[in-house]
Amino acid sequence: MKRRLIVEPRGLAPWWLKLLIPVGSVIAAMMIGAVFLAITGNDWVEVYQKMANAAFGSRRGFAETLVSATPLILTGVAAAIAFKMLVWNIGGEGQLIFGAILAAGVGIWLSDSTPQVIAIVAVVIAGAVGGAFWASLAAVPRVYLGTNEIITTLMLNFIALNLMQYLVLGSSSPWRDPEATQFPQGRPILENGRIPEFFQRLDWGFFIAIGVAVIAWFVISKTRSGFEYRIVGDSFDTARYAGIKVPKKVMGTFLASGAAAGLAGSILVAGILGKMDPRSLDLGLGFTGIIVAALARLNPIAIIPVAILMGALNNAGPALQSIGVPSATVQILQGAILLFAVAGEFLISNRIHRPDAAAGEAKTEPEAQAA
Repeated sequence: MKRRLIVEPRGLAPWWLKLLIPVGSVIAAMMIGAVFLAITGNDWVEVYQKMANAAFGSRRGFAETLVSATPLILTGVAAAIAFKMLVWNIGGEGQLIFGAILAAGVGIWLSDSTPQVIAIVAVVIAGAVGGAFWASLAAVPRVYLGTNEIITTLMLNFIALNLMQYLVLGSSSPWRDPEATQFPQGRPILENGRIPEFFQRLDWGFFIAIGVAVIAWFVISKTRSGFEYRIVGDSFDTARYAGIKVPKKVMGTFLASGAAAGLAGSILVAGILGKMDPRSLDLGLGFTGIIVAALARLNPIAIIPVAILMGALNNAGPALQSIGVPSATVQILQGAILLFAVAGEFLISNRIHRPDAAAGEAKTEPEAQAA
């Protein structure tokens, strides 16, 4: 049977194609969304206008968009760090949650006399340490036993989620607010451990997230360690022949990825939440970070505007309900963006073409002789 199409590695893709694919993914997803809205009897122009106004049409809306983007920058960086090394860490959700657990614990444990700077630093660092620790639970068996990190990180997501719910909703732990009698809630952290706000509800955690993205880009692109990291990401065998300690690099990648995700959890706890709130932390931020990283083509700097775009979509969701459109439309758009981004990445990496006529004749001649 003759092959109608041939798929082969493209090699180095032109810069315009690398730029076209992410932009085209968003446009294609919006077109699919418009068709879906039209089929369901909604005015897609009105819906998109409502979303844009909710996300960027006012000072408050723009601030809320940046608030939503802050954890997505960090979970996007977490995914990009791992995926660029061919380490499939799907556990950003669990690492964010465990980072929030540890950050809230430190924020509750600190005394009122703790200086504000020290308290904030302690809470934020605790989240990063918690995320790195949770990632290490998948990293150790991956490095030393060769287990599949996709399975272990996914399982750890559910364990972290249930642990958080148990600490607040199912026990009398220090994380549960003893003054909440009607419905269980997380205990507020020390006021000195809260990150100050500077624009509406937007706090300085936004700049921490941007700083992490910039540092990740600099380390990967401009340092010797980053050069070795890129070699390992291209080929484990090449890295071994070059004398690079691959297990050490994989372990470090896991820990750095987990720390970035855990940092997102601590910034939420020390920022807009002020406590460990299971309802506000179980939003799929780790999984959305994977979409952000994919659309940004694993570039830490590109993650910043992509996260703002995704934050705008999340911020616009509740506004859609005022015109009778379900907020789940946002999830449909995000899923479509991921689908087109993955398809676009395939087109960047591979070239699809029809078999050459001459090549086809040359191939069929030996076959005819053999027959």
